[in-house]
Amino acid sequence: MPNLLDPAILFFVFGVLAGTVKSNLEIPPQISRFLSLYLLMALGLKGGFSLAQSGLTTEVATTLGLAVLLAALIPAISYQLLKRRLGGFDAAAISATYGSVSAVTFIATVQYLESHGTAFGGHMAAAMALMESPAIIMAVLFANSLRQPSSVIVSGGGTLALRASVGAGAPIRLGKILHESFTDGAQLLLLGAMVIGMVTGEAGAAVMAPFSTDLFKGMLAFFLLDMGLMAARNLGELRGKPLWLLAYAVLAPLVHAALALALAVATGVSAGNGALLMVLAASASYIAVPAVLRHAIPEAQPALYFGMSLGITFPFNIVVGIPLYVGIAQRVLG
Repeated sequence: MPNLLDPAILFFVFGVLAGTVKSNLEIPPQISRFLSLYLLMALGLKGGFSLAQSGLTTEVATTLGLAVLLAALIPAISYQLLKRRLGGFDAAAISATYGSVSAVTFIATVQYLESHGTAFGGHMAAAMALMESPAIIMAVLFANSLRQPSSVIVSGGGTLALRASVGAGAPIRLGKILHESFTDGAQLLLLGAMVIGMVTGEAGAAVMAPFSTDLFKGMLAFFLLDMGLMAARNLGELRGKPLWLLAYAVLAPLVHAALALALAVATGVSAGNGALLMVLAASASYIAVPAVLRHAIPEAQPALYFGMSLGITFPFNIVVGIPLYVGIAQRVLG
């Protein structure tokens, strides 16, 4: 209930309600893009200022290592499970979506931790950036393996010949996907702002406080209003889809968060960092990954991976997941 009474969360709920009743309330795309860039820039600066104070510690290295491990484990496990009940391309696309991260869910959690006085490391913004790309790369590799033409032996006129199976498309160049993943503007802005925060330290924090701190909560509320509108309008894409897929969109985040918690317990990560690691593992991308998948895996159905991540998983994490993950982390790791 305290999380639901947070103004930013209430604006998200309001956006969902407005979208559900088909209101003409709309945030122009240019403003939505500006808000997302602002939040990433402010987050990067705050992370950099924090790192300038704490420096590079053993826990920093441990947490970053766990982030990379989760970014590889989650899509690999998800793909093996999903391909048993879905087509290979859809399984690859969903595994990439749920193996990557949601920056807005992470930012909302940072705000939640700050408002509840829970300490965490600024390096967690770097952990988020590291978890963005591995799932995309793995999904492209999965899809390329499916596109490889399989040869079969056929006979005709007393001769044997090799014939490629029908429907095998051309593999997507991995180099192009790598370039897009590592030069994505939003990710570069996050990392660049973090470096600037580290270099400028306390002096930079004092100068940028009106921008990176005072405006942050209001900007987040405005952006979550837009996300609520988008979530409500994308729920329609899931009509007629199997119920087990809708259940997956809720259960997968819980399982992934539990995996992150187990790793955090095993390595002695602090409660704040462990909570953020759980949120990163539980979140699903609905901006960066779907944008890449539309041309990297055109055989997959966007209604599945985009509708599930934005229509179900994102609202679940914002309203229920964040306080749940933080509460568990505080109990187990605190």
